[in-house]
Amino acid sequence: MERRTILVTGANGFVGSALCSRLATMANFATRAALRGTGHAPVAGVQAVTVADLDATTPWGPALAGVDLVVHAAARVHVMKEDAADSLAEFRRVNVDGTLNLARQAAAAGVRRFIFISSIKVNGEASQPGVPLRADDVPAPKDAYGLSKYEAEQGLRQLASSTAMEVVIIRPVLVYGPGVKANFQSMMRWVQLGVPLPFGAVDNRRSLVSLANLVDLVVTCLDHPAAANQTFLASDGDDVSLARLLGALGRALGRPARLLPVPSGVLRGAALLLGRRDLAQRLLGSLQVDIEKNRRLLGWRPPHTLEQGLNMTAQSFLRAHRR
Repeated sequence: MERRTILVTGANGFVGSALCSRLATMANFATRAALRGTGHAPVAGVQAVTVADLDATTPWGPALAGVDLVVHAAARVHVMKEDAADSLAEFRRVNVDGTLNLARQAAAAGVRRFIFISSIKVNGEASQPGVPLRADDVPAPKDAYGLSKYEAEQGLRQLASSTAMEVVIIRPVLVYGPGVKANFQSMMRWVQLGVPLPFGAVDNRRSLVSLANLVDLVVTCLDHPAAANQTFLASDGDDVSLARLLGALGRALGRPARLLPVPSGVLRGAALLLGRRDLAQRLLGSLQVDIEKNRRLLGWRPPHTLEQGLNMTAQSFLRAHRR
C-alpha cells in the first residue's frame, strides 16, 4: 500500500495530539505536525514543522511539501471570557482567513483531500424536542465563533468546486476525553468532591462525542471515497440528560454523584437573575444530532460507547489528580 503524508494543524491541541497519536500507529501514513513557534511533536514517529500564527499571510510551503492530505484542527476556539475588542473580526482573522489561506496553498501544492474540523455551532445552539440537528440542515450559527466556522466552510466548498482538492467537513458536538478541560473537567471535580448538584431533575438531551470516536471518524474520512465534499456531524450516537451524564461520571469516578431534584425552571430563573443565560442553555438545554449520514455513506458507527468514553476520561482525570 502506498504510504501517504498527512499534515495535521493544531497538532498540540486536544484533538490534534490525539489524532497524531492514532496516525503514528498506522504504517500507511507519514504524519507531519504543524506547530506554532518552537516545540516538539506530540508523539514519537511524527515529524514536527514550525509555522507562524494562523492568518491570511501564513506561509505553508515547506509544511505542505509532499503532503497528500491535510487535517485542519487549528482554530481560534470559542472563549468564555472574550478579551478582543472586535470578537468577530478576530475569529474571522484566524478561522476564516487563516483556514482559506492554508486551503488555497494546499490545493496549489497538489493536496488531494482537506479535512476541516468545524463545529456543531454552525448548525446552531439548540435542537427542538425530538428533532435532532442533521449535517445537511440549513446552518444557523448564533455567535462569532460559529459564524466564523460557517464562513470558512463556505469558502472551502467554493475552493473544492474550482480545484481538484476534495474537502471534508466534520462538525463535532462537545468533545470529551482524557485531558479534557473547561466545564467538563469542572463537572468531574464537583462529582469527585461530593458537591451536591441541583441537576437531578434536568431531563434535557445532549449529544457528546468522545475524543476516541472523533479521531476514528477523522481517520475514516481520510480515504473513504464517499466522504469527498461532504459534511458530517460527530457524536457518540447516545444522547444523555445532564442528570444521566453526572450519574455516569460518578460511577466512572467511583464516587456517586449527589444530585438534588431542583426543577429546571427554577434553575433557569436563577441563571437569568445572575446574568448566566448562556450557561443555563449549555447545562439545561437540549442539543441532539443525527449521525445516520455517517452510517449510510461511510458505514461508520462510533467504536466506543458513551460509558467507555467516560471511563477513559475519568481514569485520566484520577491519574492526573493523584500526583
